[in-house]
Formats: sequence, structure tokens, C-alpha cells
Amino acid sequence: MPQEAILNEHNKAEYPPMHTTEHILNRTMVNMFGCERSKNAHIERKKSKCDYHLSCAPTPEQMAEIERKVNEVIDSHVDVTVEFVDRDHIPADVDLSKLPQDASQTLRLVRIGTYDVCACIGAHVQNTREIAPFKIISSDWNNGVWRVRFKLLDQK
Repeated sequence: MPQEAILNEHNKAEYPPMHTTEHILNRTMVNMFGCERSKNAHIERKKSKCDYHLSCAPTPEQMAEIERKVNEVIDSHVDVTVEFVDRDHIPADVDLSKLPQDASQTLRLVRIGTYDVCACIGAHVQNTREIAPFKIISSDWNNGVWRVRFKLLDQK
């Protein structure tokens, strides 16, 4: 009988479509700008925000491209899957920089098709078809940090 994985306690109940969108946005930012995943995020049902350390603020054209790419992944209707791995066997493409110091030996990896993989204990959709269209609603630039605020246009 397989042993049940022991994970850290999770103290927040995310809205799965928005939380999954955060993962897609993070991968899009990494791919487009070569930055790290957001170090500061506030993810809520109605609107959310993420902070990215960038050398300059994205142009309006780049912001439109971020929206387009995030929505392209959402519209591709890919499965969101979970796997459990021992910390000693983490795939090379998994960023562990946000992992807490006291993270368990077993990690839960969340994959969004082949687009993104991230260690995460939060709630996610099962397929991106469950996510409404993504829209950037505002952003600002301050001391090397680009804060982007976004929402999902309707609730599916």
C-alpha cells in the first residue's frame, strides 16, 4: 500500500482559477523577461496582483503580449496535473526559490500541460478550460519592481 505524502500545512484557500492563472502568468513573465517568478503575490477571486523584479517597466505592447500569451495557454485547454516527488529528485526546471525553509521532504509539483511546473500546495483547476479570460487591469513601476494587477473577465 503506497504511503501518503506528508506536506506542510496550507493556511489559505485560493480560488483555483485565479491561482492557476498566477502560475501561467509567472511562467509567461519568466519566458518573456528572464525574470524570476513573482516574489510577492496577492491572489483573490475578484482581482489579484503580482510583483516582478525587472530592469524596466513593460511597454504597452509587451503588456498586450503578456495578456495574449496567458490567454493562449488558458484557451489551449490543457490539463493541470499534480505529482509528488522527493526533494532529492526534483526536476531541473522546477524553481524552489519560494519554498519555505521548513518545507517537507515530499514536494507537490503542479504542471500546467508542458507550459509550467511549480512546487505548490495550493488549489488549482483540473483543466485550463475552467479559467475565464485574463485581463491586466493596471500596473505601476517603482524602484525596479513592476506590480501588475489582473482579473478574470467572467466566472466560468
